Amino acid sequence: MAAKVITIAQQKGGAGKTTLTAQLAVALARQGLRVAAVDIDPQGSLTAWHSLRPDSATPLTLSQVPGWRLGNDLDRLKASHDVVLIDSPPHAETEAKTAIRAADLVLLPVQPSPMDLWAMKPTQDVARKEKTPVLVVLNRMPPRGRLSEQVMAHLETQDAPVAASQLGSRVAFASSMMEGLGALETEPRGSAAREIKALSAEICTHLHLTPA
Repeated sequence: MAAKVITIAQQKGGAGKTTLTAQLAVALARQGLRVAAVDIDPQGSLTAWHSLRPDSATPLTLSQVPGWRLGNDLDRLKASHDVVLIDSPPHAETEAKTAIRAADLVLLPVQPSPMDLWAMKPTQDVARKEKTPVLVVLNRMPPRGRLSEQVMAHLETQDAPVAASQLGSRVAFASSMMEGLGALETEPRGSAAREIKALSAEICTHLHLTPA
């Protein structure tokens, strides 16, 4: 199976890119896939998370490289993994563009706020220019209500498919990150675990990834 590359990108900072990358990496690895995560964000939050992972955690590879070195690192990782996730920096910078160009799929996390919705366009524009498909992931969503309806109504006007699986505002996502783990590892029967598991299954179907 050819390795698939997934880039998590969003111009706005604080949209949950690193949390989504880490949680999805754990979910995919627990399906038996060989997973690598690449941190090209100068903040290095994903690297800090991975440094906390205990030896007993689900195995996955972490590589931290500057964006200009991404190509060589990807070639190396794709040779020995099934899926590679890239945590990109905010803003439509050269590094983010490089990561989008290299991807088979761009995940665009969007929180239920006008700022997140307005910030979608630059990432969509870059992906469209690079001919890379985009999947919007609704993140930190509240229970059904007027805000959820407003967000969905806005997204219906955008030229980007939206994942059926949504992630709620779950304490388990943040608390597991503090331990270098994923929600599937700390609370495998909780709501957060169910949501990220559903999203990972949807992405596997989208990319024709076959879990072991």
